[in-house]
Amino acid sequence: MIEPPRPKSPAPACRTEPTSHTRRRPELAAFLTGLTATLALFAFFPGLPHVIDWGATLASLTVGGLTQWSYRSWITRTQS
Repeated sequence: MIEPPRPKSPAPACRTEPTSHTRRRPELAAFLTGLTATLALFAFFPGLPHVIDWGATLASLTVGGLTQWSYRSWITRTQS
């Protein structure tokens, strides 16, 4: 038995504000960039001990969080 074609649903309305999914990826990228850059500094910078200890890990997480926060504030300032 052949069913008649169903009408297509209307297209979703365009959103002017970014969704949480579109904002989450760049914020994650900003966090990972800050984290990686700080870990690389502690690992390869001459004169520093080339050991990744708890202090370097906590500093890297802090810098990653600050990078993510600064990206978020920059985006909200430019969208206004």
